[in-house]
Amino acid sequence: MTTTAKNPSALKAATAKKPKKNLAIHLLAGGVAGCCEALTCHPLDTIKVRLQLRGERAGKANLSGAAASAATQRAKANFIQVGVQIVQKEGFFSLYKGLGAVLGGIIPKMAIRFSSFEFYKEQMADKNTGSISSAGIFLAGLGAGVTESILVVTPMDVIKIRLQAQRHSMTDPLDIPKYRNAPHCAYVMIKEEGFASLYKGVALTALRQSTNQAANFTVYSFLKNKLEVAQGNENTLPAYQHLLMGFISGACGPLFNAPIDVIKTRIQKNPSKERGWTRFVTITSGILKNEGWTAFYKGTTPRVLRVAPGQAITFMVYERVYKWMSEVSKSVSIGDAEKVGVVTSEINEQ
Repeated sequence: MTTTAKNPSALKAATAKKPKKNLAIHLLAGGVAGCCEALTCHPLDTIKVRLQLRGERAGKANLSGAAASAATQRAKANFIQVGVQIVQKEGFFSLYKGLGAVLGGIIPKMAIRFSSFEFYKEQMADKNTGSISSAGIFLAGLGAGVTESILVVTPMDVIKIRLQAQRHSMTDPLDIPKYRNAPHCAYVMIKEEGFASLYKGVALTALRQSTNQAANFTVYSFLKNKLEVAQGNENTLPAYQHLLMGFISGACGPLFNAPIDVIKTRIQKNPSKERGWTRFVTITSGILKNEGWTAFYKGTTPRVLRVAPGQAITFMVYERVYKWMSEVSKSVSIGDAEKVGVVTSEINEQ
């Protein structure tokens, strides 16, 4: 009598095959990580957007005397002072304007980011050894950034920026904003400007996201590989190391693609009949003429402080949740294999 249950090598062969990474695990791990990141870091994103837009308002305003002096003082405020001003004039929860749009898109965004990255990485890996070069990881990160920007990030960003740019007070019930929330903002934009308005700045968003994720995944994978080799590949890295690696890798993108983010924010903030390259040239030349080249780096500090810890939280939570889900999935697979072995045994005994 030959049975799977009584044959350890057969059971081992049945369970030794490594299960493929599936979308459900990526969805849960990425979604939980993204929610934690958004809830923690969104106020810094609101401050960043206000910093990027304040030069535009100053350029349009025609003020004199005390009003001009006050506007100049506001324009010189740093990111901490801008945050204090928002809280004083609009209420604390104004720092979370646009959060609904972010949370509404964070789960599919993270699922698409990690799933597409793994897909592109598998396509570029060596077919025999399964290894992948740093260049391959960089290209996989580029692909993941473009994919998420087209499917989720661009409309989410447009709605978020429209909500964050509103200067109404959330403490005054009579101060009614144009956009009440993320769904209402999307509805009004589609009604007044057409569906394409949700994809304003899609090319720049794709460029920003692709460079972000390329740098992010490349640096993170490099650091993770070095630490795993140093500490033993079979040892799980502690959470603080995932936090540190995520912080370092997350800071790389914003440091060199800040101009892209500033131009993208300006394009997405206001309705316009201009399209594509024409709109890009108008915004870019306007910034240079009215504010100078340093304006392209407005909001860089809060953006780094937003993205770097955000990526640290994302990677740390993702790694923890993914490991836990993988262990649960593996235990279920082993349990199923053992059940199959028992059934096979009973059939053979009959």
